[in-house]
Amino acid sequence: MSHVERIAPVWRKSSHSGGGNDCVEVAMIGEGVGVRDSKNPDGGELHVSAESWRGLLRAVGALDRA
Repeated sequence: MSHVERIAPVWRKSSHSGGGNDCVEVAMIGEGVGVRDSKNPDGGELHVSAESWRGLLRAVGALDRA
């Protein structure tokens, strides 16, 4: 049998959150990104591919420039 060590994800909030608890947290999970509610960290996670996450960030950046 092989031994597989699981490493807990490191969750982080945006620096734009203002230190409050009303935002989302993200973590690199495998080859993708996990997203969860900072107010309810045990309430589940949304997992997206790294490509999808980059697309979301590009779209949000385009809104900032509009």
